[in-house]
Amino acid sequence: MWLYLQAEKNMSTGRNDMIQDDQKTTSLNLEQLRSDIDSVDQQIQDLLNRRARLAEAVAKAKFATEENPVFYRPEREAQVLRKVMERNEGPLSDATMARLFREIMSACLALEAPQSIAFLGPEGTFTQAAALKHFGQDAIVRPIATIDEVFREVEAGSAHYGVVPVENSSEGVVNHTLDCFKSSSLNVIGEVELRIHHQFLVSENTRKDSIKQIYAHQQTLAQCRKWLDIHYPGVERVAMTSNAEAARRIRNEWHSAAIASDIAATMYGLEILHSNIEDNPENTTRFLVIGREKIPASGNDKTSLLISAHDRAGALLEILEPFAKHNISLTSIETRPALPEKWAYVFFVDLEGHIDQPNVAAALDEIRPLVKELRVLGSYPVAVL
Repeated sequence: MWLYLQAEKNMSTGRNDMIQDDQKTTSLNLEQLRSDIDSVDQQIQDLLNRRARLAEAVAKAKFATEENPVFYRPEREAQVLRKVMERNEGPLSDATMARLFREIMSACLALEAPQSIAFLGPEGTFTQAAALKHFGQDAIVRPIATIDEVFREVEAGSAHYGVVPVENSSEGVVNHTLDCFKSSSLNVIGEVELRIHHQFLVSENTRKDSIKQIYAHQQTLAQCRKWLDIHYPGVERVAMTSNAEAARRIRNEWHSAAIASDIAATMYGLEILHSNIEDNPENTTRFLVIGREKIPASGNDKTSLLISAHDRAGALLEILEPFAKHNISLTSIETRPALPEKWAYVFFVDLEGHIDQPNVAAALDEIRPLVKELRVLGSYPVAVL
């Protein structure tokens, strides 16, 4: 018996020694891993500053050789982000890696020449989120009250670029944006696609069991109609000029709630009572980036057109035939009244490809004699993120 107990004691001691050795090994491994991480962090920091110095050198070279240098190059940035995603081997996802590089480029561009971006405000809107997604956190973004004022800011040179909504996957086009292009000389230089998640917000003053009104933009109310019918039937829905304005309004009201974004919730100190209440989980809004310059081909582009057709039978078919003939895919066709003319219309067409591509140029050459006007609103990179 004594021998058995002694053997058990020795085995227990041995196990404890092994556990202690494993703990020491694990501790040593963690220390080494942390040391390796510190070393990699140093290398990343050195390389980031090296890239920043190269960006500053680019700015000096442009100022020295160009009369009115352009610093933001959307086709170049799209190409860089595509390469980042193509060569990524994980474990970070392609999208995560591209977002990191988006911010690196934003910071470097701010060193070259800070970019002023006008967006449809107020602050806290999805348009602000789209502007920051496209230009990065180092861009100077400014809220503008209306879409036509965003156009005017860019036309006047008060802002380098503008960001405006153009269509939602659930509710269709934003007609005001399309109408602004009819009288503007600006170009579409980029697009942003933003997944839209609507949050049901209340303030610290809200009596959650006594909500009488729900504030939101009219499109947001439409995008959450089914959810609201189920969870808040009979509660008055009040359309506001923006979701951000809805969020701001409920701060001092005890009987109301708002539907807005995460940004608005943070900005106005509101509680998210219900998350992601949109009826369509794939709900996405497309935004256009507008500017004064034309954009070279990036290798994966879209082109937007404004076409004013003659008032005759088969006019639309005449317009569409050259696109089919030259194997061009159309992604969107929208019709708007050609005011002030009565019963006259213009077509807004989005197609795959760049105007510098031979097949696109050939199709447009065939269409021009058939219509009153064909205006290229812009050729620009397809949204990467």
